[in-house]
Amino acid sequence: MYNRLVTVAIFLFITVSLSFAYFHDYEKYKLEYTQSYGVVSTTKSYNEITNVFTGDWQKFGQKFTILQKKYFRIIYFWLVIGIPAIFLLHYLVIGPKKFSHEGEKILVFNLFNRFVHWITAASFTILITSGLVIIFGKYFGGGSFVRTMRYIHAPAALVFVPFAILMFLMWVKDMIIAPGDITWFIKFGGYLSKKTENIMPVGKFNPGQKSWFWLATLGGMVMGFTGYYIFSFDTHVDNLRLYAMIHNILGMAMVAMFFVHLYMAIFAIKGSLKSMITGYKHEDEIRVLHCKYYKKITGKECSK
Repeated sequence: MYNRLVTVAIFLFITVSLSFAYFHDYEKYKLEYTQSYGVVSTTKSYNEITNVFTGDWQKFGQKFTILQKKYFRIIYFWLVIGIPAIFLLHYLVIGPKKFSHEGEKILVFNLFNRFVHWITAASFTILITSGLVIIFGKYFGGGSFVRTMRYIHAPAALVFVPFAILMFLMWVKDMIIAPGDITWFIKFGGYLSKKTENIMPVGKFNPGQKSWFWLATLGGMVMGFTGYYIFSFDTHVDNLRLYAMIHNILGMAMVAMFFVHLYMAIFAIKGSLKSMITGYKHEDEIRVLHCKYYKKITGKECSK
């Protein structure tokens, strides 16, 4: 365990150190075509410069402009307002799942699991927060605050990406889609019922957690790739538009699932957050919420 933590600490130090070198040049844009202006045909130079700046309007220019101007911001607005409102309604009508927290405490997440999870979660939360500030920048008055959020966004990604990879390797075997997962989604896992006995049996992670895992890790890799070019401008403008569209659309799914995960961890299941702090879950909670996992580690039946 100690060797793992030392390895991760060194990895984090190297990643953060490299981020400073990245920021030294990330806002510089290479305008090599401007060097030919006046040396070769003025018309040719003008066309080359125009192509660099404007790209192909018919390819992605028109689509990106329409999406950016009319749809992206309003969709994000309704995600930020709508999803918490739905969960507030769920909390008031259905209420949280409560357990006595009696019986044996079972170690579910070891120290390494928790360390990787919290670094990933912290950096991801910074990405979500700073990203939303960037999207709604004009409503924050623009200026230094929004620019600061933009400067924070990239180094947070440089921390998130390597730890998301670690988290992927750490839990991928537990996140494989299992028989019954589709049925779980159709019935919302039983979480629309006030009765805990209606919770559907799952393994160590339920299908909702699995979905969040795949989106956060694989989706996070895509966000990191597209985000690099959006920040560095180190590609053609047509590619930038495509990457920006992917980044925004995938970001919507990330924001939505982030709120879901936040609600389930803090409000929907009393004491759930504590398990990712201490690593332990009580036997009665595992027996009800993770019946298949309970059978596997204890050999007991899941009487509710």
